Amino acid sequence: MRTSSHQPAPRPWLAAAAVRVIRWMAGLIAECNEAQRRLTALRMAPDTYITDSDRAPDSYAEFLFRTSGWLRHEPSARDRAAC
Repeated sequence: MRTSSHQPAPRPWLAAAAVRVIRWMAGLIAECNEAQRRLTALRMAPDTYITDSDRAPDSYAEFLFRTSGWLRHEPSARDRAAC
């Protein structure tokens, strides 16, 4: 019986491909998470359940009620530039 100390040559392209796939999957999961968060914010917004949501609030109390949910924030300039 012969023993061989021969080690297979490392394959850098395989490692690079695995890293690309993992980064792609991480980006996909992050995008799905962001979409789910935004959908939840839109569904929980009180304006969704008001019949005339495009009309201005009649009172300050109604204004406070409408803004009591999660507010949608515009991404920062750094985040917009990254896209």
